[in-house]
This record gives sequence, C-alpha cells and structure tokens, in this order.
Amino acid sequence: MKKQHLVEYDYFSSWKELNSSDCKLVEAAFAAAKNAYAPYSKFYVGAAAQLKNAQIVVGNNQENIAYPSGLCAERVALFHIGAVFPNTEILTLAVVANGDLIEKDQFVTPCGSCRQVIAESQNRQDIPIRIILVAQNDAVVIFESINDLLVFPFGMKV
Repeated sequence: MKKQHLVEYDYFSSWKELNSSDCKLVEAAFAAAKNAYAPYSKFYVGAAAQLKNAQIVVGNNQENIAYPSGLCAERVALFHIGAVFPNTEILTLAVVANGDLIEKDQFVTPCGSCRQVIAESQNRQDIPIRIILVAQNDAVVIFESINDLLVFPFGMKV
C-alpha cells in the first residue's frame, strides 16, 4: 500500500493580514528576536508560543562561541514551556528572523532538531500545534501541524 503525504498551508502576503491574536503573537516573536544573542551569525530569530491559558511564551536564539552549544529560538520557548507550564497545551508557535543568512523573501523554517522538539511537544499534548512562519518581507505561511514540516518524526506512531 502506498501512502501520500500532501503539505497544506495558508499563505498571506503580510503578517498584518492575520487575525489580532496571531498578529499579537508575531509581534511578540519580533520583540523576542531583538533580544537574541547572535554575535557570530548576526541572524536574530524569535519564537512566540500561544498557550491554551492565553499566556504567550517567547524564546530567541542563543549562540555560543563553542558551537554547537547554542540553542534555537523555538527550543528555548518550548523547553521553557515544558519547565514552567508542563500541562498547558500549546496552540500556536510563531517564528520570525532578521539577518542576512537568508534572502528577505525566504521563510526561516525550524531546523531538524527544532522540528523534532515541536513534534515531541505536539505528541505530549496530543493536539496539533499551528506554526506561523514569517519571512523578512512580512510574507507568512501557516501550517496546521508540525506533521506538515516533519513527515516522519523520530518515534512516529504507526
């Protein structure tokens, strides 16, 4: 039997077209990116997670001279949620970036390690985590689940 996985997403030309809740989340991610510690790459990434209890938790990339000892924005936010709000569901995760590592019209997408951590968080709560990715030109793609970005996560259920 052959199975097919189709990636579905919503596209917007600007994050300012999103509903007020999503705009607030993206603004929080941009604010977090400004506080990133990125002296080596000069690539500032911010993540903001909307929890079911209405709390917004942010994270940003934290680089270290002893590469790869740093941590991505997504994992900073998700691990903080796991430590402080372990039983609160994550509804949406927004990710933004500023810097020259990618073109302004390209989306910064979670790295493989972050995708696996998002998948683990989603599996722990047993509901999908929406993912909002914002390019530096303000364009947006929204995925309804990490399953659209990580087709075969480690520990996948059959």
